[in-house]
Amino acid sequence: MNAVTTFALLSAIFVIKHLLADFCLQTEWMAVAKEARSGWLVPLTAHCAWHAGMTAAIVLAVAPSLWWLAVIDFFVHAAIDRGKGLAIMSWQVTPMKEKRWWLIFGTDQALHQLTHLGWALVLVSAYGP
Repeated sequence: MNAVTTFALLSAIFVIKHLLADFCLQTEWMAVAKEARSGWLVPLTAHCAWHAGMTAAIVLAVAPSLWWLAVIDFFVHAAIDRGKGLAIMSWQVTPMKEKRWWLIFGTDQALHQLTHLGWALVLVSAYGP
């Protein structure tokens, strides 16, 4: 498999990982409470642990020495999600009912996918064909 194919495959795997962790495994408690003014740390930690765990599984299968990417993924995901919560609170938007909310949500999702492209690039660069 060449580097471009490997990158494309890893990128697709990270997209699926994100779908699972952000939409299938995230509970309502995580989704709502992680964006609250207080009490957000535990649900955000639980949510980001899903992401980091799934990133760890991918990385360990491809390049075990880069296990630390999962730790970075945890903190990057947490920063992006907390930023989303703070923007929602600051702009005082109603979820799914205002264009500004969709802008925040879309930016959040784009940042996560750009992060995943970065992880795929690191994996291919370090251990690709």
